[in-house]
Amino acid sequence: MNEISGGAGCLQGVRILDLTQFEAGPSCTEALAWLGAEVVKVENPRGGDPGRGSFAEPPGKDSWYFLLFNASKKSITVNLKDPAGVALVKDLARKADVMVENFAPGAIERLGLGHDVMREVNPALIYAQVKGFGEGSPFENNLAFDMIAQACGGIMSITGEPDQPPVKPGTTLGDTGTGMLLAISILGALYRRKDSGKGERLQLAMQDAMLHYIRVAFASQAAFNKPAPRAGAKLISGANPPCGIFPCKPGGPNDYVYIYTSRANPLHWQRLLELIGREDLIGDPNYATGAIRAEREDEIDEMVSQWTRQHDKHEAMRLVGAAGIPAGAVLDTDELQNDPDFERRGIMQTMTHPTNGDFKIPAWPVRHDGAPPPIAPAPLLGEHADDVLGRWLDMDSAAVGKLRDDGVI
Repeated sequence: MNEISGGAGCLQGVRILDLTQFEAGPSCTEALAWLGAEVVKVENPRGGDPGRGSFAEPPGKDSWYFLLFNASKKSITVNLKDPAGVALVKDLARKADVMVENFAPGAIERLGLGHDVMREVNPALIYAQVKGFGEGSPFENNLAFDMIAQACGGIMSITGEPDQPPVKPGTTLGDTGTGMLLAISILGALYRRKDSGKGERLQLAMQDAMLHYIRVAFASQAAFNKPAPRAGAKLISGANPPCGIFPCKPGGPNDYVYIYTSRANPLHWQRLLELIGREDLIGDPNYATGAIRAEREDEIDEMVSQWTRQHDKHEAMRLVGAAGIPAGAVLDTDELQNDPDFERRGIMQTMTHPTNGDFKIPAWPVRHDGAPPPIAPAPLLGEHADDVLGRWLDMDSAAVGKLRDDGVI
């Protein structure tokens, strides 16, 4: 992917001090790294980001999980329990544009690196924080992970089948979804600082971020004056059969196609009837509108399923889509990982890692002048201490060596 350079220089010269771990914070700083910022990950000398050891890591190597959320970053280690380590972070912050942290509530303040302190260290610093719950919330001191945010932020309440318990979505909206919102706000703060010269504090709670992703559910609540329901593969905004997931051959766990007929375009229903060989129902008043079809939803779904079962999901998607009806095959991670189209377009890129080898991962999906930004490997623990401390703080190798000997890094 060496020829891909789109977006790589968008944030050239921007320095990010990254004191984040696991996913919500790292996904934010990784987005900034993809856009060209120099992101320096500050890690504990004893093991680093706990994500390095998560999710069945290769023996003696960093986990695949860590590699996915820390591409294109640099790593230094700092002992934050040593006053010299805290002083070193303050020195780095003086040279930084942005500092991001997602420690447990109160932890960064106890270390002596809270916003009030860092504002005095560098008044132009954009100080960004991710927590589970918002400042002033009755739960602000509670710990939170992705699934906690999804539960408390409404995501689970609208996910699952009708009249069945709520379901945790497979996507990590609580983590990566929060990280993306914070990254956008950091970009806005950087833009405003160009004129003001002043830094600011950005605070984002994972619970609060989830409300952003369920705005359609709030529209449903306003329309029907009751909590938005769980609708399975249907739409919480109201039924317009046929709309949902339909089985395909050969009947494997992901052999399905999603077909959607829009309320805004009645021709979708007519085109689908023509495709599946049921032209006899065109114009039939018993199927004329979405509201009427909603009363015969099970019958209609079975009629469509009889047709989809005759095709594999790729063929069904192609045929339905070619008829001018929205459709999408249910693709699993293996199919996506090995789809040559994603690699050709740079949406999936291969990270060449010094210990884990080649690892194909989803890259930043936005194209800049026709190409997405390239990726660089996730860093080894403490790999860039000499480089960062030398360039940021003008330390020579002897000074960096002394910090190592003293156990500061």
